[in-house]
Amino acid sequence: MAGVFDIDLETEEGSDGDEPDMCSLLTSLPISFRPVGHYEEIEISESSVNNGPERIGPHCFELLRVLGKGGYGKVFQVRKVQGTNAGKIFAMKVLKKAKIACNAKDTAHTKAERNILEAIKHPFIVDLIYAFQTGGKLYLILECLSGGELFMQLEREGIFLEDTACFYLSEITLALGHLHCNGIIYRDLKPENIMLNSQGHIKLTDFGLCKESIHEGAVTHTFCGTIEYMAPEILMRSGHNRAVDWWSLGALMYDMLTGSPPFTAENRKKTIDKILKGKLVLPPYLTPDARDLLKKFLKRNPSQRIGGGTGDAADVQKQPFFRQVNWDELLARKLDPPFRPCLQSDDDVSQFDIRFTRQTPVDSPDDASISESANQAFLPIEVLSLRGLQAQPGSGADGARDASPTRGHGPPAHQDADRHQEAEGGPGPGGKVA
Repeated sequence: MAGVFDIDLETEEGSDGDEPDMCSLLTSLPISFRPVGHYEEIEISESSVNNGPERIGPHCFELLRVLGKGGYGKVFQVRKVQGTNAGKIFAMKVLKKAKIACNAKDTAHTKAERNILEAIKHPFIVDLIYAFQTGGKLYLILECLSGGELFMQLEREGIFLEDTACFYLSEITLALGHLHCNGIIYRDLKPENIMLNSQGHIKLTDFGLCKESIHEGAVTHTFCGTIEYMAPEILMRSGHNRAVDWWSLGALMYDMLTGSPPFTAENRKKTIDKILKGKLVLPPYLTPDARDLLKKFLKRNPSQRIGGGTGDAADVQKQPFFRQVNWDELLARKLDPPFRPCLQSDDDVSQFDIRFTRQTPVDSPDDASISESANQAFLPIEVLSLRGLQAQPGSGADGARDASPTRGHGPPAHQDADRHQEAEGGPGPGGKVA
């Protein structure tokens, strides 16, 4: 699974095509993120996530299944065996410190993810339950989203009916609006990063490419995302704001209704050229409301794009395509999803890739071989967390799995690996922090 269960870290590119200026990188981050020698510090606090007196660690969880794995670690389905929530099923993401400490970008992604998961609570965003660390590893305990990826559902169906797409797009709109209200641009919206819970409601995952502290009028220049869903202003490196998420939602909507993103080609360069200059082709079977919204989402000028103004998500919600949506009931999850996963038990993993679930779950020994200087990147420091709680010594970060399989329909699969080559001049990792 992508998103929650991707573990290899996504690569970003500075606006000039070289390594980003570290001074500007650090000053854009919260105070809990500061250099120690050649490393970055990640504030890992139990008190801001692990509420209550219970001491949380790996011993609190029984490994049940492997849900994903990659170069940076694994994701397990686990059962809590003691204390609060004993017997409950979670997803446990494990990151190896040595893999991320030596790369400032990887550390920045981990920090961004940790901050956002800690700070943001919303019905349609994955929930962080516990966070802790050992000598050589970082752990995130997340709600287990047993419905699997929206990607897999879309792969099975080929395309969605408009009513089905409308439901998912509505929930995603509320999630994006909540992030934007908190000054966060998501920047990597795609089917692989959208999970379904056991009832079939969506949850956004994978926050490693998010940009924090982007409020009205602010822009950022980082080249990041998945090419087929990237807005033109990111590709042109002309500076971008939260309007990029609405372009991506339009590309996702097009994918849902036609079987592929709106601009694809046989290679990265031609795909980018189509995004920047190609004609938007709308199939004749789309309703007028769907055609109208797609045209508004896929405006190349971000100031003319729906959602790109001060109204943000509120402007999107007013569009005729969503006229039948009761937004209050949707937010309360009172509306029935179009697809409800067929699950036999709380620990059912039938919606996950059998390449992983058939493996024996083993959390490799924590050899804590990371150097003392590198380990300083993970030392807890006393600062206010994003929730306003005082940090104390103790906990958390990220990880887990290879990229999702190629879609069974439509043009080429998402070109993450190609983008890594463009950004760094060589092969990129196979997935990303979620």
